[in-house]
Amino acid sequence: MIKVHHLGISQSERILWLCEELGLPYELIHHTRDQLTRLSPPELRRLHPLGAAPVIEDGELLLAESAAIVEYLITVHGDGRLKLAPPHPDYAAYLYWFHFANGNLQSVMMRNMTVQRAGLAPDHPLLAATRDRVERVLSLLQHRLGQVPYLAGSEFTAADVMSLFSLSTMRHFQPLDLSAYPHILAYMKRLGERPAYRRAMAKGDPGFTPLLD
Repeated sequence: MIKVHHLGISQSERILWLCEELGLPYELIHHTRDQLTRLSPPELRRLHPLGAAPVIEDGELLLAESAAIVEYLITVHGDGRLKLAPPHPDYAAYLYWFHFANGNLQSVMMRNMTVQRAGLAPDHPLLAATRDRVERVLSLLQHRLGQVPYLAGSEFTAADVMSLFSLSTMRHFQPLDLSAYPHILAYMKRLGERPAYRRAMAKGDPGFTPLLD
């Protein structure tokens, strides 16, 4: 059975959600953040050099990086479900938004958190540059989700599994008002109502209320 190492309130929620969507049996191994530093515990650092989650064990295989794990699980255990491939007309859109999740969305949310916590003067140019970047990324998402119900198009895919964490749980660490982006909020509500997502969050982070508005 696949072992999923999950760090509480982290992007490893993506892997639990994916397993629930695909109906894959898995063993959940829950790791708790240090109460003072909010960093990973030593057990994760002993498991993988970066000490980050998610990490999965599948027999002798140890694999980290959420995008790599998603690809692996879909390909090896999921019969290609939740992944679009040629000649599907939305194949390129799927690729773009799947990689956008970590390449742009997650990185800009991390940048925003870091800059906001840096204690910079209100007129520091880095603050303005970061706000501009956040706005551009969210505006792109807003435009896309005003056209289609899911990022790849009409179908729910792994691109959505990859993206929701940055819009929801990530704001637990650095609040960000999304009221100016109604299509994003409607999208988050759609995803948050999926039974597999609810099961994953209840198992991985019981008592935590996802930030879906």
